[in-house]
Amino acid sequence: MPGGWCRVPASAAARPAARPVMGRDQSKAADLAKALGGGATTGEWGTAPAGDIVIVALLHDGVVPAIAQYGATLAGKVLVDISNPFNSTFDGLAHREETSIAQEVAKAAPASASVVKAFNTIFRHVLEKGRPDVFIAGDNAQAKASVEAFIDSLGLRPLDVGGLKMAHWLEGAGVVTVGLANHGVGNLDFALSITELPV
Repeated sequence: MPGGWCRVPASAAARPAARPVMGRDQSKAADLAKALGGGATTGEWGTAPAGDIVIVALLHDGVVPAIAQYGATLAGKVLVDISNPFNSTFDGLAHREETSIAQEVAKAAPASASVVKAFNTIFRHVLEKGRPDVFIAGDNAQAKASVEAFIDSLGLRPLDVGGLKMAHWLEGAGVVTVGLANHGVGNLDFALSITELPV
């Protein structure tokens, strides 16, 4: 889940243009850049991020402050929020009202930026070793198409669940995933997916 989902195999990560890896902890950013391979480099925290798609891989309480800090440098970019705002017991959301971290990001980001919720229902090691479905939500069709193309480039299947208000329910699905890991499934070696009946 958030904080390490992008440690995909280097061969897959290299398909999109290489991007700087930036984090508050420079040593962790350097470690991730090395793990990604494919020309990934370490960027400096606080500098304008390169590329059209910015993956916000932070714990939920750090996402909106980071967006505010980067401010105008995010204008025109697609911001992908992968966070899960779990409560302290991991059986509910930290926020009670019908909002989401992604919706709060949209409020804090420049008006020309677009926000997409994605990847939050997938455990990191499942993404590294498997080919899970990736649920996405967002209001801008072009932004979602860009994120879908990125997901396709990783050999994964993107599945659009609707507008950005659906991010609230994707965060709820993250809670369900943790509940399944603790109870019904009993381990972390799975992902939520869609099974289609044969026509």
